[in-house]
Amino acid sequence: MSRNNDLFDAAFKHIPGGVNSPVRAFGSVGGTPPFISRGHGAYVWDADDKRYIDYVGSWGPLILGHAHPEVIAAVEKAARNGLSFGAPTAAEVELADLLCSLLPALDQVRLVSSGTEATMSAIRLARGFTGRDKLIKFEGCYHGHADSLLVKAGSGLLTFGNPSSAGVPAAVAADTIVLPYNDVAALEACFAENVGKIAAIIVEPVAGNMNLVPATPAFVTAMRELTQAHDAVLIYDEVMTGFRVDLTCAQGLHRVKPDLVTLGKVVGGGMPLAAFGGRADMMAKLAPLGPVYQAGTLSGNPVAVAAGLATLKLISAPGFFTALTAKTRKLVDGFNAAASAANVPFSAQNVGGMFGLYFSASTPNSFAEVMAGDRVRFNAFFHTMLEHGVYLAPSAYEAGFVSAAHTDVDIDDTIAIAGRAFKQFSA
Repeated sequence: MSRNNDLFDAAFKHIPGGVNSPVRAFGSVGGTPPFISRGHGAYVWDADDKRYIDYVGSWGPLILGHAHPEVIAAVEKAARNGLSFGAPTAAEVELADLLCSLLPALDQVRLVSSGTEATMSAIRLARGFTGRDKLIKFEGCYHGHADSLLVKAGSGLLTFGNPSSAGVPAAVAADTIVLPYNDVAALEACFAENVGKIAAIIVEPVAGNMNLVPATPAFVTAMRELTQAHDAVLIYDEVMTGFRVDLTCAQGLHRVKPDLVTLGKVVGGGMPLAAFGGRADMMAKLAPLGPVYQAGTLSGNPVAVAAGLATLKLISAPGFFTALTAKTRKLVDGFNAAASAANVPFSAQNVGGMFGLYFSASTPNSFAEVMAGDRVRFNAFFHTMLEHGVYLAPSAYEAGFVSAAHTDVDIDDTIAIAGRAFKQFSA
């Protein structure tokens, strides 16, 4: 009997669904999730001591790989001085200075504990700054589990086929306008129909919660120009893409300066830490300076800040993202070649260290195109890869992640296993 099975059975007694975050339950792909016992570099080991090449990376934060010695040393040093103070620390100031030096859009930044907190707070700030209520988001984009954002969201909600969530009051959802991703005409029409009512656009500049769907240049331009023309706030949700696709984040790749930015995952180096920030005139509306309230007992936790600082300093090394992007490109090129050799309709692409796999002949450009992919084939592919020691995201609607710890041998082995997996679909 597998230890993973035993643990999953036991977990159901006191944990809803046996997991503390829905997609971990393997509900989309079926089967028993591996219970991870340890990680090192590019690998994780499950409760049966089986090793996997890991392309989940704790859903993005572990850009350096698991248990990087310099990050662990920073965490241990900070922990020896105390786990939490609920008071300011010098490290918070250092991290804020570093973030603002890396991203021109950040005049000021506030630390929080999760991506959901960051996006929820940024939206509240945008509404408080503009005095307006309406928010634009896009189909398939996930911005955390705040009530107003669980409307046609991605991530686990796509995994379970639900466009929204029970428990969200209709009155809350009423001020959230949902538009198709990458649809410039729909965005223009929305602003024309809601003159003076729209507080903000919130967007994943590279959507990573309906698999991987980059924003088109025309879409990026339209969002920036329309928000400026209508005095609305452009919020770049870079919880996933922040310091994952480039040292300048997606906003740097897009050459756009959003009004507010949310960050998470990589900024915490694997610890619970996130941030939101932007223009000084907007940030001045936050308590204790202004009327927009936001607070958190564990905000700026010293142990998490230590992990984040160590990670950001390491990934700031010259050439880091050039190497990471090339490594990820090698992986997706290998997937594409292996699928083509097996005559399987398939496509893959990457942006920096993020990648997407699609069982469709071309890469998708929207939520609807993502949903048209062959989920049955993805599930079979996923389980074959897992059986042979490759841990991919357990959903056809989640992006994957390569770390600096992945070697050429890891990439080559993954491509070889994928080649064998694709053959199961050959005519």
